[in-house]
Amino acid sequence: MDESSMPSPSVTAPGPPTPPVPLAALLAREELGLRRIAGPADADLLWVHTSEMADPYPYLLGGELLLSAGVLLTDPDRYVARLVEAGAAALGFGVRPVHESVPEALVEACDRHGLPLLEVPPETPFTTIARAVWRLMAEARHRELRRVTRAQQALATAAARPDPVPAVLHQLAAHLDGRALLLTATGEELHTAGRHPSPETAAALSRLAHLVTRDRPGAPASATDTAGGTHLSAYALGGEIHTPTRGDRHPQGQAQGERVTAPRPQGERLALALATRRREPGDHTVAGIAVVLLSLLTAPHRGTAAADRSAALVRLLLGASPAEVAPLLGPEGPWTVVHARRTDGTRADALTAGALGASLGSTLVDAGYGDGDAVRVLLQEPHAPAPQPGWTLGAATPTPLPALPTADLRAARALAHAEATRTPLATETPATGLASLIPPDRAAAHARTLLAPLTPPLAETLRCWLSLHGSWDRTAVALAVHRNTVRQRIGRCAELLGTDLDDMDVRTELWFALRQEPPSTP
Repeated sequence: MDESSMPSPSVTAPGPPTPPVPLAALLAREELGLRRIAGPADADLLWVHTSEMADPYPYLLGGELLLSAGVLLTDPDRYVARLVEAGAAALGFGVRPVHESVPEALVEACDRHGLPLLEVPPETPFTTIARAVWRLMAEARHRELRRVTRAQQALATAAARPDPVPAVLHQLAAHLDGRALLLTATGEELHTAGRHPSPETAAALSRLAHLVTRDRPGAPASATDTAGGTHLSAYALGGEIHTPTRGDRHPQGQAQGERVTAPRPQGERLALALATRRREPGDHTVAGIAVVLLSLLTAPHRGTAAADRSAALVRLLLGASPAEVAPLLGPEGPWTVVHARRTDGTRADALTAGALGASLGSTLVDAGYGDGDAVRVLLQEPHAPAPQPGWTLGAATPTPLPALPTADLRAARALAHAEATRTPLATETPATGLASLIPPDRAAAHARTLLAPLTPPLAETLRCWLSLHGSWDRTAVALAVHRNTVRQRIGRCAELLGTDLDDMDVRTELWFALRQEPPSTP
């Protein structure tokens, strides 16, 4: 497929904390007395902001209803142009005491630039408008949660049916009022449900499926596009389909028009594709639930291997060592530990964590690790971590099963380094060069002797500070402490070690020791 002919889809990103409020819903509140006097009638309000600055552009996020009395309004055309450039949704202009009426030049500028302009009567305080918008957002959020809950229950019930994959797709298409398809990386339809798309839409969905299923570093886990007024989405799944021979139809599939195809080649990636006439609040959440279910349903069945893994987990719970249960877990490794955290600061629940694991190619996911906002994923070859949109990742080097506890801490350190340096993925670098020439036992003995005066928190602070080239601010971010705390700890390290930490030779030897000494949790 020629990638130059592919669309330019956007990777899905987290939206505002509440659903948008249609401008018409706010204007319908008669007690506010608002009147649209210029600009289009349709707009979605994401926030409310009040400003009397001559140019509020630097302080706008986009989607605001900006409220102003025009205290510093001198150039209406430039003022409106800057609001449109910042992505403001609408302008509410309060009359009196500054202006007896809305300036005609402002009305003309809003019509010219396509910005809705609302006249706010003197008896309506701006705070009353803001309160009305928040109330409308709360009502919209309540409707969205009810809709998502109903969809989640329906999808879970469908996943328990004898033919779960087509049943889940059928429920998904019904709740989103559109088309749901399970596609291969080449665009082949395995299962479909809902209304049939146009040829243009089908071709665009195929291109999106290819985009999210590419076996390349940095491939997005989800993407969106539009075609002929239809909203399109594609999500990478973590499983692979195993179905009867091509042409066979089961009763449910025949009734619903879902096609059943031949078994897929081992390791072929799949995608969930959606085509809907409109996008409603909660659609992305409903799709995420379906992604997790379909990833589990299309995962290869390993029979005896699955039983062996269950037995291994039981033995671990009963006190067996990792080395004893390693043979039951399949190949000895290497395994890669990945730590992840949402870039927008939100906590990852089981659904988003499962979707991340599916994108990375693993169902071994631990959500809510640490303070509850981090996720751990365990990968086995040939899977390797790749940057994921909306996530910051830290990965340890591949390691055998018995060494996973050490790799787990190193992955946490790599995540802290990624967040401090604002990189989407930080991977621990193994010891190479001169450091690899020293026998590990001798290197560890020297490290223990050199670092003996330091407590675990001090040693970890020193290691992090050195890894970030002595940056106080980045070390504070990585350790989630104040920069003054970092300075105090580093000063204490220098005092206990009796050395000058500004000396590069000293830093080099300490860095080597900190890399060799078995890590401890501060």
